[in-house]
Amino acid sequence: VQLQASGGGLVQAGGSLRLSCAASGRTMSSYTMGWFRQAAGKEREFVAGIRWSGGYTNYADSVKGRFTISRDNAQSTMYLQMNSLKPEDTAVYYCAAGRTIIHTTITLPSAYKNWGQGTLVTVSS
Repeated sequence: VQLQASGGGLVQAGGSLRLSCAASGRTMSSYTMGWFRQAAGKEREFVAGIRWSGGYTNYADSVKGRFTISRDNAQSTMYLQMNSLKPEDTAVYYCAAGRTIIHTTITLPSAYKNWGQGTLVTVSS
């Protein structure tokens, strides 16, 4: 499966952005999907994940209450609505997908086999 992330850009602190991740090559209905980010000089970190049905979601503590992950299996697209953005949210955001991911591994980059190319989000203060 191929993933294409988009929607990044420059926004002021307190603003909003919506990232999209379009999937192609396979039906996405059986895949767990997630968003990760990597700031300059830091390791890649989990942001949010969503199981194939959309009934289970998981968020990093740093984004809870501000970010919302969703998916449209019919459109093979995943979204990340980001509100109340902070300068510390600045990073390259990656979408990822995997088929054998369970609740205890949804936050681990190593659990995901398919990755998009990343989209840059810059939040100015």
